Amino acid sequence: MRGRTLQQCATGRAEELPGAELTHPSGEGWDVFKVHGKVFMLQTDITGEPLVILKAAPSDARTLREAYEDITPGYHMNKQHWITLHPDGDLDAGMVKDLVTESYLLVVGNLPKKQQPVSPATFGRQS
Repeated sequence: MRGRTLQQCATGRAEELPGAELTHPSGEGWDVFKVHGKVFMLQTDITGEPLVILKAAPSDARTLREAYEDITPGYHMNKQHWITLHPDGDLDAGMVKDLVTESYLLVVGNLPKKQQPVSPATFGRQS
């Protein structure tokens, strides 16, 4: 994905997710997407390139970093639990959308059941 297209794709998917909201707690240089007050995605271009930062299970994060040059440890986040997506590489829109969804579901899964806008076990699965 080229430049801003990466962030536009990720934003489009985040906006489709139940209960997701865009906030700017750190000012205009950071887009922070949350579900019930918990962060699942950040976006910034503070490094000079448009980045997308997502939560990931530690084993998945490690595997993704090994498999894709465009996925690195989370920028300014816990390096085991967060990944950074970089533009202009081999990541396609489907993968970006899947990674955003997975990040969201990891956060939703840690919310109290009453606050979960979807069931993390069944969300997005065809019946």
